[in-house]
This record gives sequence, structure tokens and C-alpha cells, in this order.
Amino acid sequence: MEIVIGLLIGVIGGGIGAFILQNSLLKKKREQIVQTAQSEAESIKKEKILQAKEQFLKLKEEHETSVKDKDRKLQSLEDKVKSKENTLNSKIEELGRKEKEVIKIQSDFDVKLQSLDLKHEELDKIQQKRVLELSKLSGLSSDDAKAQLMDALKDEARTGAMVHIKEIMEEAKLNANVEAKKIVIQAIQRVATEQAVENAVTVFNIESDEVKGRIIGREGRNIRALEAATGVEIIVDDTPEAIMLSCFDPVRRELARLALHQLVSDGRIHPARIEEVVAKIRKQLEEEIAETGRRTCIDLGIHGLHPELTRMVGRMKYRSSYGQNLLQHSREVANLCAIMAAELGLNVKLAKRAGLLHDIGKVPDEDPELPHAILGMKLAEKFGEKPDICNAIGAHHDEIEMTTMISPIVQVCDAISGARPGARREVVESYIKRLKELEALALSYEGVTTAYAIQAGRELRVLVESEKVSDLRADELSFAISQQIQTEMTYPGQVKVTLIREKRSVSYAK
Repeated sequence: MEIVIGLLIGVIGGGIGAFILQNSLLKKKREQIVQTAQSEAESIKKEKILQAKEQFLKLKEEHETSVKDKDRKLQSLEDKVKSKENTLNSKIEELGRKEKEVIKIQSDFDVKLQSLDLKHEELDKIQQKRVLELSKLSGLSSDDAKAQLMDALKDEARTGAMVHIKEIMEEAKLNANVEAKKIVIQAIQRVATEQAVENAVTVFNIESDEVKGRIIGREGRNIRALEAATGVEIIVDDTPEAIMLSCFDPVRRELARLALHQLVSDGRIHPARIEEVVAKIRKQLEEEIAETGRRTCIDLGIHGLHPELTRMVGRMKYRSSYGQNLLQHSREVANLCAIMAAELGLNVKLAKRAGLLHDIGKVPDEDPELPHAILGMKLAEKFGEKPDICNAIGAHHDEIEMTTMISPIVQVCDAISGARPGARREVVESYIKRLKELEALALSYEGVTTAYAIQAGRELRVLVESEKVSDLRADELSFAISQQIQTEMTYPGQVKVTLIREKRSVSYAK
């Protein structure tokens, strides 16, 4: 009996122990499952927080870019308004000053005119008295005496004048061509210049195509920041190891090239770094432009030039005309003008100054609707240049009348510099083709009889039939032709469209 009881107690104790062991194992398993779930929840929570932060930073960056663009546009509009306001104020002040000067001159003129009238009256009385005395002594009236004297003087003067005119004409014909050719040849021979065409840099070379991805940046943010900071369109295509920089302003294109070079060399490319590098390069480029202008003036011996004109001379380094570098062209024209002025006995320094500044209208900060010669003349007048220089600048393409001896010299030297072999890229075939395209465009309109492209393609003269084209239609036709030229053709500077309509009435008397 005791043995049975002992066995029962043992069995019950074993069952209880097994039950307790099973409960402890289940409890540990539950704790492990809870811990695993907690760790997975923490990882999911961290991942969602990171995604939210990235989305927030992206939205913040887009917002800041939009705000900066709006601020830049507002600042640009404000600067334009201030500039126009300052220009109007200066013109009003100048008109007031000129009005006072005119009033003063008018009063002085009235006083002098009154005194002259009194003197004329006294002289007339004396003259009448002498005429009466001479008439009494000679026995001739004053009219008869005047007629005889005038006839004698006319015959003598006419004979002498014809002889002198004939001699002068013959001598001038013999010497004029020889002297003119001699001066031009001497000027050309004494100026040594490069004959290679200088092209503006438009391609940025890179070591490998991997750099393109870094320049573009995540979702294109780097390239957008670079385009916004420099104002240059950056074209990244399938061209191996090259990026295209597209912009009409060569200074901006050079700014983008230098900024890209520094960013690629440094390796750190992100929007904040791009803005910092572009600001630094822009400052360096402005300093380099000013230094180039000062160095050019020193090399040519030109002193007292306004700082703004000096800066524009420096900007010529980044401007080309038909592939010819504008600064080298202006230096060449200045040296040619100095040589010709010395041969003709004119002011050498004045001629050299006019030659350097003759194309200053091609590099303004803004782009007004004016021919570059007229714009250059206005800029020279604004910054205190002498009237002779202003007239030479404005007349070197015959936009205004030449009033000084320096003007034809500048025009001739400009033609010599641009026409020498290798100076400009445009060949004769393409030049003739462009002129023919201009004329064909005008002839395509109804009512146009003939069209002539003159002034090296800078002006298009269109003749129309008066029966088919009225005066009102003539204005509309001129505007339409100019707009089509602007949209369909590529040309330097601007093209002036002159439409001519005339009415002829012919009758015959038999």
C-alpha cells in the first residue's frame, strides 16, 4: 500500500513539474515574440520618419528656389524702373539748364541787335552823303557807276576763276588717287595682326560621362541651380565627354564655363555650392573685364576714359563679330586710325580714341532697339567724349552725316580691319546667299516689284506698286517683312526695312 501511494505521489509530482516547465517555456517564447515585434515596429517607425524628412527637405528646396526666382525678377524690375527714373530726371534737369541758356542768349542777342541797328542807321547816312558827293564829281548817277563797276569786276573775276579752277582740278586729279592709295597702303603695312579667326567657347569638355550625372544632380536640381545662377542654358546630350553651353551673352557663357570648371575640379556639386562658386566667379570676371579695359587703354596710350567706357572696352574681349574678336578688331582700328591721322597731319590721339570706341555700341549691358553705331555715339556723349569722337562713332556706318575729318578715317580703318584675309569667318558665298535670301523674302509679298539688300545686308529697300499698295498697306507690309526677317533669318545687328511707294503721272503733248 505504501509503495502504491509513493508511486502515485511520484507520478503527480512529475506531472506538476512537467506542467511548470511547459509554462516557463511558453512564457519565454511569448517574450521573444513581443521583443521581435517591438524591434520591427521601431525599424518601420525610423524608416517612415526618414522618408518624411526627405519629402520635407525636397518641398522646402523647391519653395526656396521659387522664392529666389520671384525675388530676382522683382529686383530686376525695380532696377529697370529706377534706371528709367534717373534717366528722366537727368533729361529734365538738362532741358531746364538749356532753357535758361537759350533765354540768356536770346536777351544778349536782342541787346546786340539793337546796337547794330543804330550803327547801321549811322553808316547808311554817311554812305548816302558820300554817294551824292561822288555823283556830283563824276557826272554819273550811283546806279550807272555800280553797273559799270560790277560788269568789269564780273568779267575779270570769271576769267581768273576759270583758269585757277582748271589748274586746281587737274592737279587734284593727278595727286588725289596717288596720295590716297599711298596713305592706305602705308597704314596697312605698318599694322601687324593675327589672321586666325577667334571663336567663342561654347563646349565644356569633361573627362568622362560619369561627370554628367553629377552635374545634373538628383532629379536635375544641380543643373537647374546652375542655369538659374548663370542665365545660361546647359545642354547635356549624347555627345561623348562634352557639355554644350548656350547663351547669346558671351560674358554669361564664360561665367558658366569657369564655374563648371571649378565645380568639376573641386568635386562638390550641390545647389548651395553652385551659388557660392558662381558669385565668386562673377566677381572675378568683372574684375578681369575692368583690368582688360585698363590694360588696353594703357597699351594704346589713351588716358582719361570714363570708368564705364573702360569696362565696356574690357567686355569686348568676350564679344565677336563674324568670328572676329571685337577687342582685337578695335585695337587694330585704333592703330590704323593713328597711322592715317599722322600721315594726314590730324590729331593722332583723337583718331586712336575714336578707333577704339567705334564699336562700343555692341557691348551694352542692355539691348536697345538701336543700330550699334548710334548707340555707341549716345554712350560716348553720355560719358563726356568730345563731339568729334561722337560723330566718328555714329557715322562709321553712314547712319548720320560726317562732320569731322576723323569720321571718314574711322570708317575706312574699320573696313580695312574687317576685310583683310582671315579676319572674319563669313565667306563670299554665304554672304551673297544671305543677301539673296533677304531680297527673295521681300519679293514673296504681293505688290512688291523689286528689292535691294544694301549696306552689307544691314538695310533692305523694297519698291512696291502704288496701284496695289496703299500708304496704310505700305506701313503694314514694312512691319510684316521686318517680323519675318526677325523670325526666319540669322543675322548680326539689325536689318532696316525701307519700303518705297511712289506715284508717277506721265502725259505727252503732241
